[in-house]
Amino acid sequence: MAQVAALAGVSGQTVSRVVNDSPRVDPATRSRVERAMAELGYRPHLAARTLRTGRSQTIGLVVTTLATVGNSRMLQATAEAAEERGYALTVVTAAGTDGVSRAFQRLADQGVDGAVVLNEASALVPASERPTALRLVVVDAADDTELRVVHSDHAGGAALATTRLLELGHATVHHLAGPEDSFAAAERERGWRETLDVAGIRPSRVVRGDWSADSGYAAAGALDAASAIFCANDQMALGLLRALADGGRRVPEDVAVIGFDDVPDAANYRPPLTTIRQDFTALAHRAVEALVADIEGDADAGAGGVIPTALIERASHAPR
Repeated sequence: MAQVAALAGVSGQTVSRVVNDSPRVDPATRSRVERAMAELGYRPHLAARTLRTGRSQTIGLVVTTLATVGNSRMLQATAEAAEERGYALTVVTAAGTDGVSRAFQRLADQGVDGAVVLNEASALVPASERPTALRLVVVDAADDTELRVVHSDHAGGAALATTRLLELGHATVHHLAGPEDSFAAAERERGWRETLDVAGIRPSRVVRGDWSADSGYAAAGALDAASAIFCANDQMALGLLRALADGGRRVPEDVAVIGFDDVPDAANYRPPLTTIRQDFTALAHRAVEALVADIEGDADAGAGGVIPTALIERASHAPR
């Protein structure tokens, strides 16, 4: 650092400010310091910085599985959000409450500054053992916890889908739901139920899947009387579409189908799938923003919150 300062003609403190991206350096001086760093091949010593600041510039991601589309997309978006803020990402998979407790301890032992907990793992956090110094933000959990929570507007998105199908003249809307222990599935089911209740329609019995396309295919037999179906995710909708086609039922002429998530392939389903778009990028950025604000002691930023969803209309729904 002293060599960089000498070459750039500045103080060591100015070099430190540039390295730590302080706004208290004018652009011309910053450029001169960065040129000197490049010429000398200077890189900050991360281990030394950790000792000095008490922060490792690393955050964890705790997840039960990366096999689902939502979790894999959240991993990608979280990694990008962390990198933009100068943090590395450590991923830990865990099963069950004990597994999540061990994941937290392992992250604490590695010296991470905090962790984002995804979806299914979020439900296990209240019963888990957590190191007191490990800061957490949980994605997809009830707001009435002591933790910072970020989630999509699952119920609002379900209401949009259900309302649209009722507007098209369908007498009711059936629901292919996700797993019972999923916060997202429960919220999407709640949005569907409440919309039917407001319309004076008694909800039909829920048919439940496990988020996979195979479970959507298997559920078709229990939905043979439906003219409109709201699926809790696009993967189950994909399996349902194939099962309906195998059974000789046309979509959308005989059955209208709306999914949830807007996966990248949804526009290439047959027919192209009408769905509720969940903004995984915004969700991950909000979670990382909240966590980094907590780590860096910024009391005025980084609140959790609810990320809006939107109805994306394609070709899988039509009037009855």
